[in-house]
Amino acid sequence: MKESAAVPAQRVGLLAGWGRFPVLVAEALRRQGCEVYCLGVAGHADPVLAEICHHFRWSGLARFGAAIRYFQQHGVTDATMAGKVHKVVLFQPWRWFRHLPDLRTIKMFVPHFLTRRKDCRDDSLLGAIVEEFASEGIRFGPATDYAPELLVGKGQLTQRGPSAWQSKDIQFGWRMAKEMGRLDVGQSVAIKDQVVLAVEAVEGTDECIRRAGSLCRVGGFTLVKVAKPQQDMRFDVPTIGLGTLQNLLATGGRVLAVEAGRTILLDAAEVIDFADRQGLIIVALADATGGETSE
Repeated sequence: MKESAAVPAQRVGLLAGWGRFPVLVAEALRRQGCEVYCLGVAGHADPVLAEICHHFRWSGLARFGAAIRYFQQHGVTDATMAGKVHKVVLFQPWRWFRHLPDLRTIKMFVPHFLTRRKDCRDDSLLGAIVEEFASEGIRFGPATDYAPELLVGKGQLTQRGPSAWQSKDIQFGWRMAKEMGRLDVGQSVAIKDQVVLAVEAVEGTDECIRRAGSLCRVGGFTLVKVAKPQQDMRFDVPTIGLGTLQNLLATGGRVLAVEAGRTILLDAAEVIDFADRQGLIIVALADATGGETSE
């Protein structure tokens, strides 16, 4: 009896930025039997990705023409992006010379950086990138479709829950963070006694936390991190990990509230164990405006 031909493995492209998230996505894809073709953003991606992925190549931050050709050469039509790209590099001196954009990237971003017909918000820039890939038959999907277990579920994650006063700060911060997200400014807000200490913008969550700590020397502040109301789950999904908790502890923060089902929690067991040992509080909410802070 003739043996049936083996079904070829699904090929998935991975555009990898900074942090643990791309590594966990690559591992999840390999467990599912996929061949992972990874472009690691130079200066951002973890080199360990070269050991996990079927094929790995470093990519310049502004080399999207080359990135499209790379995926095409390897027959990739489904791709995803994971990990942060530090947007502050866009405001460094001589940024165009540092990153040497290829011709396709220059044409793609002319309306954003040269003619200024379009803005440079995260949603605008990332949307332009996925549209450019789509024009060549490469569809970007949410990384959480491949690793849904990374999305945090609703409930009180730590042994300790928020006090009545901390719950008020969560509710207040939730409204502020949602509004900042709607404006595509940032996703995190630090609160103490229903006063906004710091709002995340281009600098990222960690710098927002540090600024809150420097302004609130008595400590005990709350960090609320949510998805944008218009959140595109293909990119810029709120993400927390051990580093977030270590930074919160070092700056005097006590409470972390995130949005359930729309926030990525990296290395959950390690994060929760650390929080419990340090007396920190983590809650994941579907909506804090009604006053519910746990199940």
